Amino acid sequence: MKKTILIALLTLPATALPATAQVKYEDIVKGAGDNWLTYAGNFQGWRYSQLNQITIQNAPDIVAKWTYHVPEANALRSSPIVYNGVMYVTDSNAMYAIDARNGRLIWQYSDGRAKRKGVNRGAAILGESVYFTTTDNYLVALDRQTGSLLFNRQFADVEKGVTSTSAPLVVKDRILVGSAGGDTGMRGFIAALSPVTGDEIWRTYTVPARGEPGSETWSDLHEWGGAGTWLSGTFDPESNTLFWTTGNPWPDYAGKPREGIDLYTCSVLALDLETGKLKWYFQFTPHDVHDWDAQSWPVLLEIPWQGARRKVLVHANRNGFFYILDRQTGKFLKATKLIDNITWASGIDDNGKPVIIPGKDPTPEGNWVCPSVKGATNWMGQSYNPGTGLLYILTQEECGMFTLSSQKPVPMKNFAGGAATEPGGAVILRAIDPRTGNRVWQYPVGNYSRMWTGTVSTASGVLFSGDDDGHLIALEARTGRHLWHYNVGDTLTASPVIYAVDGKEYVAVAAGTNVFSFGLFEPAVSIPLPKIMMQK
Repeated sequence: MKKTILIALLTLPATALPATAQVKYEDIVKGAGDNWLTYAGNFQGWRYSQLNQITIQNAPDIVAKWTYHVPEANALRSSPIVYNGVMYVTDSNAMYAIDARNGRLIWQYSDGRAKRKGVNRGAAILGESVYFTTTDNYLVALDRQTGSLLFNRQFADVEKGVTSTSAPLVVKDRILVGSAGGDTGMRGFIAALSPVTGDEIWRTYTVPARGEPGSETWSDLHEWGGAGTWLSGTFDPESNTLFWTTGNPWPDYAGKPREGIDLYTCSVLALDLETGKLKWYFQFTPHDVHDWDAQSWPVLLEIPWQGARRKVLVHANRNGFFYILDRQTGKFLKATKLIDNITWASGIDDNGKPVIIPGKDPTPEGNWVCPSVKGATNWMGQSYNPGTGLLYILTQEECGMFTLSSQKPVPMKNFAGGAATEPGGAVILRAIDPRTGNRVWQYPVGNYSRMWTGTVSTASGVLFSGDDDGHLIALEARTGRHLWHYNVGDTLTASPVIYAVDGKEYVAVAAGTNVFSFGLFEPAVSIPLPKIMMQK
C-alpha cells in the first residue's frame, strides 16, 4: 500500500515559527521584501526584491552561508518561498521546510501515493498553510508550522494525460493551479480551488470543446489538443484580472491533424478572477509546429506610450519575438526581435501576426529552423527592476532540426509527430527596455544551453543569475558589469530568490540536488579564552 510520509524534525526554537503570524493576501500584494511569498516575488511577475543590503560595492564580499541536500532530487526546478525565516522548497511529490538562517531541516512531507515522479516548480502560502501539487494532480495543503496534512484534493485525472509541475498561485481566496502534459496529448486548463477544502470554484479549458467559440480553429482533437498551463500566472489587483500563458498544440510537429490556428494554444489569456471567464486573448504563434509554447510569464507594467501612461503586458516569447500588449484589452502594440537569428518569420505585422517565411515547417527529411525547440527563451524567470527600468531575460541563440515522422496522432503514447534536435548554442542574458523592446546591454552566460536558471534583481541595483558552468553570478543591473560569481558544482536548474532574516539579506537558489544560500561575509567574533592555571 502506498503511504504518505511525514517527517518532522524539531531543529528550531519555538520562536522561529511564531504561532500568531499568518500570511495575508495583503502581505502578498506588497511584493518581495524580507519575505518571498510567490513564485515570481509579486503578482506582476517582476522577480524583484526591495532589499538593498547587498550592493554593487559589497557584492564581491558575498560568501556561501549554507547548503541543504534534497534527498533523491534530480535537477531541482523549485523556486523557494520564504516567510518569517522559514524556506519552503518542493521536489517531486514532496515539500521541505528549512531554517532559512542555517539550512537545517525543520520538517519534510512526502506523498508516496503518486503514480510517477516529475519536476515541481514550487509552493504557495496563505494563512497558516503551505500548498503544492503532486504529479498525479493533487493539491496538497500542509500546516506550515508542523508539516501535518490538512487536505489533499485531486483536480485532474493523470490517466487522461494531465500532470502538474507548476507552483500554485494564491490570489485572494483562491488557489490557482495549471496543467501539464501537452506534449503527449491532453486538454489544458486553469482551475481555481478553495484554499480551505480544495474544492473547485471554476475551471477554464484552454482548448475549446466542440461547438464552443474557437473550436472551429481545430480539426478533431478537442480532447487532446494540448495547450498546457505549466507555469504560474500573474495578476492585476486593480482590474481583478488573471493572466496565464498556454502551451503548444498537440501533436507538436504534425500540423495536418489539427489544421487551423488551434485556439487557445501558444497564447496569453486574460481571465476574470471571480469566474474564470475569458476577457481577451492574444495568440503569439498560430498553428505552431515547432513546440514554441508561450510558457514565459506575462510581466505587468505601466510605461509611457505615445505621450501618456499605459498599462501593458510584456512577453518574451519562445518564438523569438518580444511583445508589448495593452493589458486591459489585449491590443497588440509592438514587437521586436528577442534574438538575432529568426528564420521562420520575417517579422510581426501591425495586427500582431507573424509574417511567415514559407518552407520552414518540419519535413520527413528534417528542416533547419531558428530558434530551436528550446526557443529564444523558455520558462526561466525574468526580472523587472523599477530602479533601472529594465527587464532581464535569459535568451538562447540556437537553431534546430525539426523532423516530421508521422501525421497520425496517437493519444497517450508520448507521440509528438516528429522530433527536434539542436547542437547547442549561445545563451545570453539581455537587458531589455520594455518601453521600446530594444536591448540596452547583454552578457554571455554559456555556449551549451544546459542551464535553466533565471534572474532576480534588487533595489540596490544588483542582478543575480547563472551560467552554463554552474556559477551563480551577480551583475550590476544598470550596466551588466560582472561583480561576483560562485561555482555551486552542479547545473543551475531553477531561478534564485532574495530574502532577509534577522536583518541579514540572502540570495538562494536550487541547483541540481541542493539548495544554496549566500550572504555577505561576516568577520569572526573574537572571544577571549579563559585563563588556564598551569601546575608546576
